[in-house]
Amino acid sequence: MKRMLTPFVLAGLAAVATPAATMAQDAPVAKAEDVGSIDGAISALYGVISGPAGQARDWNRFRSLFAPGARLMPTGKDQAGAGRIRVWSPDDYVQTAGGNLEKNGFFEREIGRTMERYGSIVQVMSAYESRRLAQDEKPFARGINGIQLWNDGTRWWIASIFWEQESPATPIPAKYLTPHQ
Repeated sequence: MKRMLTPFVLAGLAAVATPAATMAQDAPVAKAEDVGSIDGAISALYGVISGPAGQARDWNRFRSLFAPGARLMPTGKDQAGAGRIRVWSPDDYVQTAGGNLEKNGFFEREIGRTMERYGSIVQVMSAYESRRLAQDEKPFARGINGIQLWNDGTRWWIASIFWEQESPATPIPAKYLTPHQ
């Protein structure tokens, strides 16, 4: 019985594993400076979604940051006040939010960061603020992006982004507002 299970187990593991070479073939080619470091990936993420009204975003650059199967998950409250979460692929994000960003203008920047790393995985809590115009005095929104990244030995991949907008009930804690150096 043990001999019969081994080929099935190995076949199952091979089907689940995603080699880095396969991942690189599936994603648009990334700029080396975008994926060569954690800072580069986060800077590229904020940079590619930001821009004035009427400016097209480089959505292939955006897609190049994400691992296959990556998820973007905004959370918040619905109109009745119940908690909600949406689960998007990078393409879903482009289709759902991309047009609005380009039409209305959107500038998001990191205002603080904490980070924990274990081996090749990293969890970044990236506090942000959002403006319609880069020169707006006050942001229209702030919140935290929980960004998970993985390094395959050659580059950094964003595996997921999980975010919540700040509200009176959930102000950003001071520990997340430490500027990144």
